[in-house]
Parts: sequence; C-alpha cells; structure tokens
Amino acid sequence: MKIVELNISEKVKNIILLNGINELYPPQVDALNAGVLEGNNLVLASPTASGKTLIAELCALKHVLEKNGKVLYLSPLRALAWEKYEGFQQYSELQKPTGGKIRVGLSTGDLDSKSTWLESYDVVITTNEKCDSLLRHRSPWMSNVSLVIADEIHLIGDERGPTLEIAIARLLQLNPNIQILALSATIKNADEIAEWLKARVVTTNWRPIPLNEGVALSNNIIFKDGKIKQLKPLNNSVPLNIALNSVLENGQVLIFVESRRRAESMARDAAAALAGSLNRKTQTELDSLASDIEVHGEKTSLTDSLSHAVSKGASYHHAGLNTEHRRIIENAFKKGIIKILTATPTLAAGVNLPARTVIIGNYKRFVAGYGMYPITVLEYKQMSGRAGRPQYDPYGEAVLIAQNSDEQDQLIENYVLAEPERLYSRLAQESALRAHTLAAIASDYAHTENGLLDFFSSTFYGFNYPSSSIKMIVTGVIRYLLKEGMLEEKGDYLYATDFGRRVSELYIDPITAVILRDGLRTHIFDITDFTWLQLISQTPDMKPILRPRRQDMEVIENYLEDHQTELAFDRMEEEDYIDRDEFLGEVKTAMVLEGWINEKTENDILEQYGVQPGDRFAAVQKSEWLLYSAYEISQIIGASEHRRHLRELQDRIRHGVTKKLLPLVRLKGIGRVRAKVLYNNGFTGISELKRAPLEKLVSIPLIGPRVAKNIKEEVGGLVDEEEWKQLSKIETEQRSLKDFVEEKKLDEKQ
Repeated sequence: MKIVELNISEKVKNIILLNGINELYPPQVDALNAGVLEGNNLVLASPTASGKTLIAELCALKHVLEKNGKVLYLSPLRALAWEKYEGFQQYSELQKPTGGKIRVGLSTGDLDSKSTWLESYDVVITTNEKCDSLLRHRSPWMSNVSLVIADEIHLIGDERGPTLEIAIARLLQLNPNIQILALSATIKNADEIAEWLKARVVTTNWRPIPLNEGVALSNNIIFKDGKIKQLKPLNNSVPLNIALNSVLENGQVLIFVESRRRAESMARDAAAALAGSLNRKTQTELDSLASDIEVHGEKTSLTDSLSHAVSKGASYHHAGLNTEHRRIIENAFKKGIIKILTATPTLAAGVNLPARTVIIGNYKRFVAGYGMYPITVLEYKQMSGRAGRPQYDPYGEAVLIAQNSDEQDQLIENYVLAEPERLYSRLAQESALRAHTLAAIASDYAHTENGLLDFFSSTFYGFNYPSSSIKMIVTGVIRYLLKEGMLEEKGDYLYATDFGRRVSELYIDPITAVILRDGLRTHIFDITDFTWLQLISQTPDMKPILRPRRQDMEVIENYLEDHQTELAFDRMEEEDYIDRDEFLGEVKTAMVLEGWINEKTENDILEQYGVQPGDRFAAVQKSEWLLYSAYEISQIIGASEHRRHLRELQDRIRHGVTKKLLPLVRLKGIGRVRAKVLYNNGFTGISELKRAPLEKLVSIPLIGPRVAKNIKEEVGGLVDEEEWKQLSKIETEQRSLKDFVEEKKLDEKQ
C-alpha cells in the first residue's frame, strides 16, 4: 500500500514522504486492515523496525486532526519517552481544524502533581508511573483522552508490569469508549492481551531486514537455516573475533554481556583490536567524540577509560555512566561513528540502537539466590531483535556463544528455534497490591473489599484468574493499611485517611511511609544529616541500595561505631533482621549521599566506594524524592520541628553542596562546580554578586559573559549593555582562536 493512497491528511502524507517512506510494510498494512484508523482497539506485535511507531503516529494524528481527540502515549522508560517526543515533534507545525498547531507534551517526572498544564497538549507522552500518578491525583484532563498508545506492552510481565495494568484498567474505567493501541515485539500470547483489551490482534515475524540467528563455536557460526559461516581468525576472543569480522564487512556490532565489569573490559579489548584500523575521517570524528566525553560531567577514572575506548572506535554502555555520556555514546552509535558497543542487557529494553551484528556474550545472568541463571527466550529475542540497521544493512546477524558442540546444540534448540514464553501478570504480589489497593481507595476507584476485587478483575490478571485468587492477599493488605492508619472503616465502607491519601499521592510504598513516619516520631539522641539519610536508605523505595564491597566493610563498621547516636534505627538489633550485608548496604548508601552533599567529587565517590556516576545519580534522585516525602509526612503527623532540616537537606541533595553554597546553586545555570568557584573567589552570597562588576565575574574561571549576565539579571544587579557586548565579543574571538588551535593540533596528529 502506497502512502499516497492512505485516507489521511495530505500534509501528514507529505511529512512521511519527506522521511523517505513511500510504501507501507506488511505489518502496517495489516494494522490498517484491522481498522486501527477507524477506532478499533489493536494489539500490534511485530519485530523491531517493522513500523509500529508509524502506525502509532498515524493513529494519534487521526484522533487529533479529525476527531478533536487527545492522545496519551505510555512508555516504560524515560529515554524511550524522550525518543517518542522527538519523533512526534515533526508534526508540531500541522494546523488543527479547531485552530492552533498540534502541541506535543512530555512529562516523566514530578509524581506529586496533577500536571494541569498538560491539558492544553494534544499528544501527551509519559512513563507508565507518571500516568498512574496522574490517575491517583485525579487529573481532570485524563477523562478527555480518546486514544491510549501502550508501548512495549510485553513488559506487563515485568516486575513493573502491575503499574501498566492498573493504569490501562483505570483509563478504561474513566472512558469505556477509549481506543487502545498496544505495541510490542512478537509475544506468544498476544491474543490473550487482545482479548483482555477487546482488541483485534496483528502478530507477525516479518522484518524489513532479514535476521539470521545462530550459535558460534570457535571460528564457525551455525545459523538457524543450517548454513555455516566461517570467520577469519582475527582475535582469540570469540565475541571480538565475530565483531571484527563484522566491522571488516562495514557492519556495526552490539555485544551484550552479563555485567558492567565485563562490558568495560571487553570494550577495552575491542578498542585495542580496532586501533589503527579505521580511516582518517572516522578517526577525526572519534577524537572529537573522546574530547566531548572528557568535558561533560565531572572527570573520573571511568571518564578516562571511556574516552580512551571511544577514541579507538569502541565503547561500553551501562547504568553506571552518567546521563551525558550515555547520550553521547547513543548518538555516536546511531551515526555509525562507534563500531563496537558492549552493553549490559538493560540496553535491550532501552533506547533504539540497532546494529548489523548482535552478539550475546553470555546467555546466563546472576540472579540473587540462584547464582548464574539462563535468560528467558523473550529476553534473548529482545536482544537479537536489535540486529539489522534499516536502510544500512542487507541483513542482521544475532549470535550466541557456545563453549562446546553439546552447548551449541542446546542453544540452537532452547533459544534460536524456541518461542518466547507466555506473558503472565505480576499483580498478585503483596508488594504490588499494597500500593495499588491504597491508591484505588484513595482515588475513589473502590470503597469496599468486593469493589476492590471487581476493579482488579478488570486488569490482565483479572482476565486470566478469578478475583477470589487474590482475595486473601487483598484482605491482608487492607488489614495492614487499617493498622497503620492509612485507611479507616465507616460501616461497610473503606476510606483513605489524610495520611493514606497523601501517601498514595506521594507515590511511595506504604511500607516506606510507615518507616518515614516512625523515624520522624522516634526520639533520636543526636539528629544530623546522616540520621535522615540513613532513615530513607532503609525504605523499599530506595532499593536497590548500594551494596558493600569486601573492602568497604571495615570503613562502614568504623563509621557506624562513631555515629551510633545518629542512627534513625539500628536495624541490626532487631531479632528478625538477619541480613547484615543489607543493613551495611543501607549505611553505605547513606554515607555516599552524605559524601555527595559534603561536595565529594564524582571521582572521590567512585574511588572510595566503587559507586559509579550513574548509580550515584539514581541514588540522589530517589533520596531527593524520599526527603520530600518525609517533609510532607512530617506536616501530617505534626512533626514540624524536622521540616526545616528536611527541606534544606532536600535542596543540598539535589545540588550536591554544603549549606553555605545553597544561595549560589539556586541561581539558574550555577551548579555545584561554578558555585564553589564563585564562593572561593569571595562571592559568598547574593549581595556580593549584586554589587560585583560584570568584568570581575567574567574573569572567574567557568564564568563567561553570558553566565555572568544571567547572574546579574537574576540577583537584580545592573548590567552595562556596552560592557557586556564588548566582553561577549572578546569571548567569541577567544573561542574561535581555541577552535583554530585544536584543529591545528588534530591536523598535526594526523
């Protein structure tokens, strides 16, 4: 089917044609034949790059441009949500029949808000958790949504799957006529999900780029169709030998490994193997890329190793990298600059990074309590589905590694020829039902136990199992919430207390709320920053904690001995608390956070505790939210004496500074590094900045004319426009000179 034949706006057709798309893929034709543009619910399950995104865009535009509707796009991850937001921006110049242009909004943070500003947007892209939070806050505009696009619907079988189930069930309850478009890679029981959603189903294995799946043993790969590919012996490591053969054929390679350490070591080996093999143009791009990595974020030993690998054409990608570095690596890989990328499996469910060759370096992963355990077929299919770059590769190759012929046969049978597992709901767990039961009552979905069971029966879990199967768990959860004062009974009805409603709105686990409440009420001999940091580190919402290494134990034990009187709770004294490592991990997490607010550098934290920037960032994000939650709970329970300390600590965690730098980091564009530089140069507060001449500010390292001008304007100081123009001109000339010198150095290097 040609694009020009579609029953859509001519302007939409023109945008699609400008993207080089002239004809629909078979799965897209099937989706249209299933009536997705006529308002039919649809589950579209097809491989990566088979055109699901275009169907989502066409369906969204149909609602906005022809039905005066509102679209909600649900994504499991922030990175994916950002990708979709950027994709929808190409339609933002289109005019709506009712007037005005299409507005695309993105909201993935602030889980304690109705986000009423989103009401004026036509397409709203959120994470599953943000959507659930909006429903808990009863955002009025949610009832106006006419289309819900649920991306990566197969993640309903993940531990975060219950949130997606509940969100969809609630949206259907709000508006029974809402259209649902669920997207996924190929899944075994797509028909069950379709039946739950009263949807039609399109499921196919068709791909625009043929996929050859196989298993390597030594220098040979046996593929699914029985063909054997003999590799040139370029490296003693089997994964790297496959990778180098692919690069030699002008391919890019993605190697999935079981751990961060393995990703880093393999990237180093890949860099050594690639050294000197790339052309001058590519090498110039790589040197520039390596320089970008060195100047983004605080410098650490991780930055050095990453920059070195990138300069040779290889890189690694995992959650320990900071956001800037991950983004640089992802963009460079998409552009084909980086040739070999090693990654942990989290990338498979993350951003879209296809490659000619995908190598699964190890089909086992460490699972706590089980040791090394084989991955699921679904996880294998998600990784192998990355093989083949549309418009670049004639085919894709996905390769597992075998150690012997028996294992080769086993991998072919258990993965290459196998179908992915059925998806099962994870809702019937107390940890999931605890929060969703409270939210259902606090948000007026239900007010009796039977009402709750009726609501849960509308989920995917309820579609497969009778509500009586979770009755015992729900009854236990209700008892717990009543005991802890989050619910109250009035006759046969259940209502949320002020405490319970606030806990639901804060989007924290009820157990977290109980720990925070009890900690705020406990008489602590010596309250310090560490007291509150240790308190939040004990909560379920802080998990996973920063696990202690063997070399950390003595340091943590000594710290505990010196700070015993500051502990919110010494959990080691509890009779039923037997996991000492977990307690020490909670303390380590608090120590790392304390180091952060006392201005330890990223490298100090990495070298002292082995905590990488990405993990530090994740811990800081969680702790900021938990400190805010503690602040809010303190108001409800009347513990107002702690509120000022908690608010101040929240600000310090956000910026990573001591108390004295808070006035400076609150200024726009002034982070912890610039704040410290300003402070060390005598600018300790707003009044000093207000009086300072512009020229004096510009002379300080890291404070250029634009930053100086912004500072002066924000603090209410006077800016001499002529002086600013002159300083700005000097800066531009200096920057041009610097660029010239750098280019000269690069030419000499070549």
